[in-house]
Amino acid sequence: GRARDPNGMQGDKRNYLFRYYAQFLQKYEPTYFVFENVLGLLSAKDSSGKKYFDMMHDAFEKCGYNLKYEILSASDYGVLQNRKRIILVGKRTKEDFKFPLPKKCTQNAKVSAIFSDLPSIHSGEGDVFCCSLKKNYNSWLDEAHVRNSEIPVTFHCSRPNSSQDLEIYRRVVELWNKKHKRLSYDELPQELRTHNNTKSFLDRFKVVASDVTASQTVVAHIAKDGHYYIHPDINQNRSITPREAARLQTFPDDYFFESISGKPSRTEAYKQIGNAVPVLLSQKIAAKLKEVWDE
Repeated sequence: GRARDPNGMQGDKRNYLFRYYAQFLQKYEPTYFVFENVLGLLSAKDSSGKKYFDMMHDAFEKCGYNLKYEILSASDYGVLQNRKRIILVGKRTKEDFKFPLPKKCTQNAKVSAIFSDLPSIHSGEGDVFCCSLKKNYNSWLDEAHVRNSEIPVTFHCSRPNSSQDLEIYRRVVELWNKKHKRLSYDELPQELRTHNNTKSFLDRFKVVASDVTASQTVVAHIAKDGHYYIHPDINQNRSITPREAARLQTFPDDYFFESISGKPSRTEAYKQIGNAVPVLLSQKIAAKLKEVWDE
């Protein structure tokens, strides 16, 4: 993203991938299409000052589509995660149309639901291929169509952590459990700091709190480290596994994350999970789109 890139993503070829998307629209001419992106797309500009969103809008309109967009929050649709994204819908028509907005639902579960039936493991433990679930679990797992007890759950394997990271993790969870407070990086003792910057990015370490209705946003950076996704159980003292991250994104338990090499890769799994649209949100958008399509 722009915040991490020294050039603010200027000149990055990925800014223009929407042109390939437009080519697909020209070739296949679907009646509708759905396009998702981060909120930063609305303000991102190229070196000339033109917004990428405006370029995209023009490109899709030239392909024959009328466009509508909304900013949707996944937590409004049964997902246990705060995740706001732009959802752009195009319809192949010159006539105006309404955005197919799914009906919001009340969230009764808490984040603890995703952990309720997974076995306890510590840093560096777990198995890519085989994980037996506990019999007692939170009903949200069924309601969100996540749980599948018929097959072993995959990718419940934790990355190994250094003793220094684990001490920080313990402090982060302890502070949340005792005071419901997030730890700021400048509050760490000097011997636990590895960065000199104590003015910005002070929320480098964050627990996935189990007693709230929505976690922080799962992003692809989780593939690099798990500091922003610490497991809430202080006894397990680790970052969350790909399967736990996948559940926050409402991937069904029977979904297996492939890698380019063909060998299971925890890093590749994290990256795919962080980049994905929450499955439950996708389903609700698709169901509403089918509803208006059939009218």
